[in-house]
Amino acid sequence: MSNLPIIEAAKDELTAIFKDLHQHPEIGFTEHRTAGVVTEKLKEYGVDEVHTGIAGTGVVGIIKGNEGSRRVGLRADMDALPIDELTNLNYSSKTPGVMHACGHDIHMAVLIGSANELIERSKEWSGTLIMILQPAEEVGQGALAMLRDGLFEKFPRPDFNLALHVGSAGPAGSIGYHLGYSMANVDSVDIIVEGIGGHGAYPHTAVDPIVLSSQIVLALQTIVSREINPLEPAVVTVGSIHGGLKHNIIPDEVKLQLTLRSYSDDVRNKTISNIKRIVRGQAIAAGLPNDKMPNVILKDEHTPALYNDPDFSNKVLDFIRNEIGPENVHEIPAVMGGEDFGRFGRQEPKIPSFLFWLGGVSKDDWERYQKGEITLASNHSPFFAPI
Repeated sequence: MSNLPIIEAAKDELTAIFKDLHQHPEIGFTEHRTAGVVTEKLKEYGVDEVHTGIAGTGVVGIIKGNEGSRRVGLRADMDALPIDELTNLNYSSKTPGVMHACGHDIHMAVLIGSANELIERSKEWSGTLIMILQPAEEVGQGALAMLRDGLFEKFPRPDFNLALHVGSAGPAGSIGYHLGYSMANVDSVDIIVEGIGGHGAYPHTAVDPIVLSSQIVLALQTIVSREINPLEPAVVTVGSIHGGLKHNIIPDEVKLQLTLRSYSDDVRNKTISNIKRIVRGQAIAAGLPNDKMPNVILKDEHTPALYNDPDFSNKVLDFIRNEIGPENVHEIPAVMGGEDFGRFGRQEPKIPSFLFWLGGVSKDDWERYQKGEITLASNHSPFFAPI
């Protein structure tokens, strides 16, 4: 029998909530129905305060235990992805082109179940729990929007932040964790490369932005390999290049789109600075005049690196090991994916935070995967279907 009897008794209801949320996914900042479902359940279970409309669609619930000064923030994200679902589940998305392909539906169901359990057992714990239902995690803007809307001014400021993320890195019933930097800084960069267009048969009369862009793409690869300390993780990926319309026309412009990943802010800042230097240097070498220097645009949707505070994380892990057994708790590698939960912990004075991974693969499939018999769908896959 589980040590969490209320959750055990509510398992069927929580599963129904999860399936309902999965069937009705909503893109970031449009999670109106989702927020309504969550709000209704929190109120039904007796959450002391439920506040809606934070940063548009965000929800904050506050639960008070016995007298105590400690405050813990528990975050779950709500938004889905612009993906056509291909799982063939009997509760697949009913919204064409939108899918919960990253497990946020599970995150919300876990938070709702936790609220139910903690309310029923409120005499057994002290302090205040701040339940944060966050919009727009997938675009890296939801946490920032809630903070700008006064999350830590209007409501109790947490002393600690806690979150989980479901994935295919382990079987159901297991927990994965990584101390220190666990997820990356994520930046998107646009580079507009101007040229002097002309006829493809007379390249000497033009400055070809396609050739220049090709040289820029290759030169950017030296940032990680030659300018960043090999012991510091970093990624510079050119994910998109667009330019030209016809075989025999040298265009006036080429557009590049980059994603940058790092852990430390120093590496992030150095990478961005080096990109600007290399792009300008290549343009000068190509003979472009000053009024046609490339434009390097750092997009606003920056997601800061997630840092799992070792002291706080280890305290949480002790409780988890006691609940599910140490054999089900595993240290796993850090990843270069992004997660804006890290932004909550960066607010001065900084708040110790911890995000751990919840295994989302059936034990049978996990055994088959370990034997090399099957592959597993990852987060953001149209086949992602955690158990």
